Amino acid sequence: MKNTFKIGFGFLFLIVAGCSTKKDAFLNRSFHSTTTKYNVLFNGKEALEQGLDQLNANYEDNYLEILPIEPLKVEILALPGMEADKDGSPIEFEKAEEKAVKAIQKHSMLIARQERNKQIDDAYLLLGKSRYYSKRFVPALEAFNFVIENYPKANLINETKVWHAKTLIRLQNEEQAIENLKKVLKGTDLSDDVKERAHTAMAMAYSSINNSDLALLHLKKAVKTDVNKEQTARNLFVLGQMYGSKKLKDSANLTFTKLLDLKKAPKKYKIRAELEKAKIATNKLDILNSKETLVKLSNDRTNKPFFSEIYHQLGLLEKATNETQAISFFQNSLNANPNFNVQKELTYQELGDLYFEKAAFVTASKYYDSILNITSSDNSKRVLSLTRKRNNLNEVINYEAIAKNSDSILELVAMNEEERINYFTDHIQKVKQAKEKQQKKINTGSGFLNFKSNDETSNNAGKWYFYNLQAEGFGQQEFSRIWGNRPLEDNWRLSDKSKLQSASSINKITQNQTIPINGNEPTVEQYLSKIPNDKYLIDSISSQRNNAYFKLGLIYKDQFNENEIALEKFEKLLTFKPEEQLIITSKYHIYKIYSQTDKEKSEVLKSEFVAIYPKSVYTQYILNPNVLIVNSDQKASEKEYALVFYDYKEELYDVVIEKATKAINTYEGLPIVPKFELLRAYAIGKREGLEAFKKALDFIAMNYPNTEESKKALEVIATINTKL
Repeated sequence: MKNTFKIGFGFLFLIVAGCSTKKDAFLNRSFHSTTTKYNVLFNGKEALEQGLDQLNANYEDNYLEILPIEPLKVEILALPGMEADKDGSPIEFEKAEEKAVKAIQKHSMLIARQERNKQIDDAYLLLGKSRYYSKRFVPALEAFNFVIENYPKANLINETKVWHAKTLIRLQNEEQAIENLKKVLKGTDLSDDVKERAHTAMAMAYSSINNSDLALLHLKKAVKTDVNKEQTARNLFVLGQMYGSKKLKDSANLTFTKLLDLKKAPKKYKIRAELEKAKIATNKLDILNSKETLVKLSNDRTNKPFFSEIYHQLGLLEKATNETQAISFFQNSLNANPNFNVQKELTYQELGDLYFEKAAFVTASKYYDSILNITSSDNSKRVLSLTRKRNNLNEVINYEAIAKNSDSILELVAMNEEERINYFTDHIQKVKQAKEKQQKKINTGSGFLNFKSNDETSNNAGKWYFYNLQAEGFGQQEFSRIWGNRPLEDNWRLSDKSKLQSASSINKITQNQTIPINGNEPTVEQYLSKIPNDKYLIDSISSQRNNAYFKLGLIYKDQFNENEIALEKFEKLLTFKPEEQLIITSKYHIYKIYSQTDKEKSEVLKSEFVAIYPKSVYTQYILNPNVLIVNSDQKASEKEYALVFYDYKEELYDVVIEKATKAINTYEGLPIVPKFELLRAYAIGKREGLEAFKKALDFIAMNYPNTEESKKALEVIATINTKL
């Protein structure tokens, strides 16, 4: 028993004696080195690895751009006295820092200005890394500096110098970082790990100062060692992207192929490498191979996180040769619900552009609206350009809705009682069947919301007003534009308001066409009661319809250069037998289209103008296209403009808007029309404020390009933008 006690006491004495950090003895050095390495530092390094795993899991790369070489996003550079940006920094980094500090404070053996514990330089390196990943770069630099200055012969001195250089890069001192790394790379007996880290850091520095050639050079050297699989895969991917940006497609293709052949490379890089190869595929064989590869990837459910990108790229590959298949792939991309909104935006834009090229502008606008609803890059060049493109569609969407609504109402007005009853009976039955079908889908779990924007959806949406719920309100907007706000009373067209109903009443009639269904099915009688029967109201709807078709013809002809659609609108307008001024003006625009596309038909129209409208200004334009003609119409328009301008000076803005709008329709085609538009825009601005003023000016800039009024509108818009 006494011997056991003596042995235990002896061990306790040795442990106590070894705990001293002031005595340079083998026992002391061994005790503190072992305790530091296998206890404190082990736990610290484990915490650092856990933090890195979380950081990488939470980090979202934008593969649509060249990736940063190191996946660490720094929003704001924290200088001394500023709070660091800790967004996305796991708490494990703080734990790792605590362990590093504990190792230094409790186990450092600084004796005679020399550190006797070989693990302390590891502790300082861990301390610097923890601060670096916490985005506290100045304290991190202090930790690395301490090692470099006090432990020049430490085992990890070269790795510490690389981390020191990376921290300088983060602090935007790339020149000093490059100089320091060059010295490291001149050293002898460097491990492959240090070489890889140093060349990667050099590439980071040169990328930061936009020297892509030297960044490429060091990335090529970094990927030769292949020590860190994750970083090597990322370096290869960035290298391939950079080759692609320089149009070096062969080099890019070889680099991505090398990445695909790299064992244990993360799937996120391998899948994207296939997508990048598909982007740069040019010849038929490469395109075919890329299609086959991507289809194969899309059939593997383990690749579900990448489906949106895969289907998007398949859509791009099919776009030139198989538009229908391309649309299907783009829809699949959206249905895959990508978490990355920019990916959604690009897919929406591809679909919008496809329909825009097909002149399906209403459908295109829906896709553009989807982008503007989700984008977080409102001020980016891409989104600003898209916004302008979308705004240019407002007029055509507005007039298309008015035309469809008016057509559907007037079609019902023209039916007899029996035809109306049959029509609504059939409609109610279709609505009931559609509801039952949808309920069945919901009950079976197969129903889901899906944004459809194909031609079929677009066509079915507006054949008559009752189907077109989305068009509600368009008629009111256009009517208000032309006539202003008129109360529900007689003679709304005239200033004394004694006969006709107002635009708002018309809109109420049309809005009420859609019978609300609150648990009960609508009846035929309810629908029939909503059909207008007042002659003046019907005439007003006809007038709106005619004006809408005329405006659509102009927009498709002059703004979108869609002559076939413009012809269709003008010719259909003529079948409605509108007022004579619209007939003459429409025929003139038809003549202008045929003069470019069908000389024979243009000559027929020319003869018709000479025979039927010999005194018309349009006949004179046709006979003397290069001569500026001044006639009675032009003189009358100038006189009218002077009167409206006087009303503007008198601040009679409602009167100005009404008279200018009427003059625009009356003198369509004359050079003075843009002047009326500009005067009207100023009156709108005075009455409704800057936003409305800007919209009116946008309309002038868009519809009357290369005119003085357009230039003036653009100047004023620039001024308004600074105020808004």
